[in-house]
Amino acid sequence: MDFVYLQYRILMPGGREFSHKLRLDPSTYEMVEATPAEPPAWTALKNHQCPNCPLSSEIKPQCPAALGLARVLDHFTNVDAFLPTQTEVSMPERMMMAKVPLQKALSSLAGLIMATSGCPRTAFLRPMARFHLPFATDDETLYRATSMYLLAQYFIAKQGGHADYAMDELVNRYRELQTVNDAMTERLKAVYGKPGAQTLINLDLFSHNLPYDIRSELSRIRKLFNSLAS
Repeated sequence: MDFVYLQYRILMPGGREFSHKLRLDPSTYEMVEATPAEPPAWTALKNHQCPNCPLSSEIKPQCPAALGLARVLDHFTNVDAFLPTQTEVSMPERMMMAKVPLQKALSSLAGLIMATSGCPRTAFLRPMARFHLPFATDDETLYRATSMYLLAQYFIAKQGGHADYAMDELVNRYRELQTVNDAMTERLKAVYGKPGAQTLINLDLFSHNLPYDIRSELSRIRKLFNSLAS
């Protein structure tokens, strides 16, 4: 199997550098990583398990999302979250580079990890992971998320299924994702302390900063489509 690789390389003042490469299945875009022989205790599925988690600890002893995040976050204890960085993101098609605070770099990487980790509640984001856009603005994410979902509805309709063009299920999935955010926050607070959890990663970025009802924000970009509506 030819895996797909995406890499974040974070350069910090003083010559410190951190690199993290994700290895993804080219068919499912799920991370392919072996579980460590001794995974961190805080990654146990039952430790602050999400109320809406469908997984069983007998089958999945570790939370896949927490396990993915642990590979990154354990490198950044007691580090200033607002440290300036030059972050390079290498993807199969291109490389992107940005000068951003450490928090923003880690949040972008964490969002990608969450989407591809194998967590059932974040799996719907994998098409966005396939066309990953680091450091996306709110409007860019709004456009990408709704476009992704409506394209999925086109495929469903072509196969004879019922298409959800009103995006009711997308709203529901983002509400479920907020539950995941809240539970993951509690996990990280227990490990890194409240200030560390809240500053090291802006957890709202796991849900890509989208509102509770994504449809309410579409008016912001409505005028961009006037040429297509005529």
